[in-house]
Amino acid sequence: MAARSIASLSLSFGLVSIPVKVYSATESRSGVSFNLLHKGCGSRLKQQYVCLREGVVVERSEMVKGYEFEKDHYVVFEPDELDALDATAQHTVDIVSFMPAGAIDPIYFEKAYYLGPDRRGAKPYNLLAEAMRQTGTCALARWVWKGKQAMVQVRAEAEGLVLQQLLYADEVRPMAELHVEKADVQAAELALARQLIEQNAVPGYDPAAYVDEEKERILAAIDKKIAGKKITVAEERKSEGGGAEVIDLMAALRASVGQRKRAAAGSADAAPARAEPKERKGARRATPAAPARRSAGKK
Repeated sequence: MAARSIASLSLSFGLVSIPVKVYSATESRSGVSFNLLHKGCGSRLKQQYVCLREGVVVERSEMVKGYEFEKDHYVVFEPDELDALDATAQHTVDIVSFMPAGAIDPIYFEKAYYLGPDRRGAKPYNLLAEAMRQTGTCALARWVWKGKQAMVQVRAEAEGLVLQQLLYADEVRPMAELHVEKADVQAAELALARQLIEQNAVPGYDPAAYVDEEKERILAAIDKKIAGKKITVAEERKSEGGGAEVIDLMAALRASVGQRKRAAAGSADAAPARAEPKERKGARRATPAAPARRSAGKK
């Protein structure tokens, strides 16, 4: 299915304006959620808005938006006024500076979007992307959208430009609040820790190599429930706690290094063919009256 843009913008730097389209780069595949049901009959429950003063259910057609400027005092905005506020915003991404590609701490990264060239924008789009690749830079820009201004990073990937929404300074808590206790590190301990890191080092992150194991575990339990089996807590999960205190750090490091060496030797001897992960199939349903798995979406 072809990607659908969520907005059309102009990416500008200097006197150059590039018409671009914005696409969501990610989609939420969060953990399994459960619906609220009426315990008596098993029917779905729905949320309702209740007027705090009159105690009556209010339909959406009777709702308006208001801004609380004082305690319990609101100024009301009509839908056309809200549309006017959004219409006056400049739908542009204005580049304010360029900097080294890795200059921004990832802790400030929020949501990512793809930028694609709009009509008559292919040449300047590719020119900007290639120039940033060759200079090893990214762009810092302002983006005003839906009544909010965000600082964004525009970076050039192999296939095009990525717009990375950034958090403001007051949206990131300083780590100094943790008051992390300092401790002396011995040279022998550091050498073993570095050896353990080197043994487990990989060239880079391969997102396709990992799956949400916790989600798969819950879905498997749901399949058992659909099949009429009772869900019980495994003994090993009952005993899990906050983790035992490490009494001898050197012994733990040596054991970890040795365990890794033995695992590597065993895999070299066996060298089994790596099986491709199979796509998980849903549970078979005995009757159509058990929709729990299919309804495990967002409310």
